Amino acid sequence: MKLLIASDIHGSAHYCRKLLTAFEREWAGRLLLLGDLLYHGPRNDLPEEYNPKEVISLLNSCKERIFCVRGNCDTEVDQMVLAFPIMADYCILTAGSRLVYATHGHHYHMQKLPPLQPGDVLLQGHTHIPAWEPFGNHNLCLNPGSVSIPKEHSPHSYMILDGSEIFWKDFEGNVYHSLIL
Repeated sequence: MKLLIASDIHGSAHYCRKLLTAFEREWAGRLLLLGDLLYHGPRNDLPEEYNPKEVISLLNSCKERIFCVRGNCDTEVDQMVLAFPIMADYCILTAGSRLVYATHGHHYHMQKLPPLQPGDVLLQGHTHIPAWEPFGNHNLCLNPGSVSIPKEHSPHSYMILDGSEIFWKDFEGNVYHSLIL
């Protein structure tokens, strides 16, 4: 199944609409969100067209196609208004012969790794900076960057996981990296 993977919407209705447009354009079966959906957080400026209520409506409109892990800005109050589960700290996927450990990145990250085996992939958001970094024993750390508040001059971006292929793209569809896992 083809997945679109995104992180850090932070309440931006403008970029949530762009994300859902990309989701449809990519013909992805599911949308994996790596947390920080509604609140912009105290360290971030307000994103473009900050409107958490509209983001709620947009995401709930495709609730049966979304799965999500909890970000550091996501709370039980957010779960009360979102019609799909958001409170899991991580999820496990497979891509080809690899295990993918998907998390937001505030608990598990490169300095505090989850229990990984050689060849496993750490998929995280949180930093707002895209990552495509090999480490350890054939491991890989991936970060799709931020949908609404990218940092270090990175683009507003997402990833596509299609079987054992993964792509990092911006909202215009430009591919920055691709790899067969």
